[in-house]
Amino acid sequence: MRITEIAVGEIAIPLKTPFKTALRTVERMQDLIVRIRLDSGETGYGEAPPTAVITGETLTSILAAIREYLAPAIRGMSFDHPGEVWERMDRVLAKNTSAKAAVDIAVHDAWARAQGKPLFRLLNRDGTEKTELETDLTISLNEAETMARDAEKAVRDGFRILKVKVGRGGREDVERVCRVRDAAGADTVLRIDANQGWSPEEAVRTIRMMEDAGLAIELVEQPVSCHNFKGMQYVTAHVETPILADESVFSPEDAERLIEDRGADLINIKLMKTGGIYPAQKISKMAEEAGIGCMMGCMLESAVSVSAGAHLAAASPIIRYCDLDGPSLCAENPYTGGPLYEGARIRMTETPGIGIDHVPVRFETV
Repeated sequence: MRITEIAVGEIAIPLKTPFKTALRTVERMQDLIVRIRLDSGETGYGEAPPTAVITGETLTSILAAIREYLAPAIRGMSFDHPGEVWERMDRVLAKNTSAKAAVDIAVHDAWARAQGKPLFRLLNRDGTEKTELETDLTISLNEAETMARDAEKAVRDGFRILKVKVGRGGREDVERVCRVRDAAGADTVLRIDANQGWSPEEAVRTIRMMEDAGLAIELVEQPVSCHNFKGMQYVTAHVETPILADESVFSPEDAERLIEDRGADLINIKLMKTGGIYPAQKISKMAEEAGIGCMMGCMLESAVSVSAGAHLAAASPIIRYCDLDGPSLCAENPYTGGPLYEGARIRMTETPGIGIDHVPVRFETV
């Protein structure tokens, strides 16, 4: 199959409530959509959110990366597997992981459509695919009372797992989580995400306070700076609660280092960090060989790239946790098709490719 066209367009989707973490506050998604066409007529879609504080990318830089480097490199390219396309992109552009991810997702989508199969069936051919996933829901970082109300509503809406944003002060963070636990009830699973907000010593103190308070935290995500690898090792070695590495793991090389040096107990795989499905699969396979559990996460992404993440999660036995709540945070869903998002449940369908069949975007060929 051969790539005949690469086109891009922007989409803006308001959020139900502002998304607040220790790093940023966002009130709406404004993402770049990529469309790939093959000579056989199939079309595939991908998506890239600007997450400058994590990936270093803006809408302008993502568009420039695709227009000036990626599109010229792959336009007219013939390929048998999407990995061939990714390898060529990686040769012309070293970083810009979200830009590469958007193109990689679109290529995987078109490739699977050309074979008439849903992507998750092609990513795992041994019959162990999952057809239903359960996602958590993010509770944004606010005053404790507001977070408790948000948690109570999430439970009423059917979410059994909550991802609670913290990272702005040890004792205050413990109070936030206590209030969320009281509001959500003992049966609700709580995950904590500090978004790099603590020092290593503060992280250990804070997590131990949560342990001593009997808050039953399932895991703590990225407690310290992504660059402080020794700090991640220190926290992992000094608390009982499992530590999940997020921003510390972008590439397979990062994952290899983390696994060898025990920088965390778990790995959060996000397509916008890895550069797409192809390198994300490498990380999941490395983790599986090492017996390290993985989470399938997302940035502030809509149903296009979140659906791609769902397909990888459904295909991989080592991806045991899902943080794919992007569509649940949106005030509207402008697309049709794809996996079915029913509250906390994500049901895979047998529609070929990723499954999105209507993307209301004005595209421009690049």
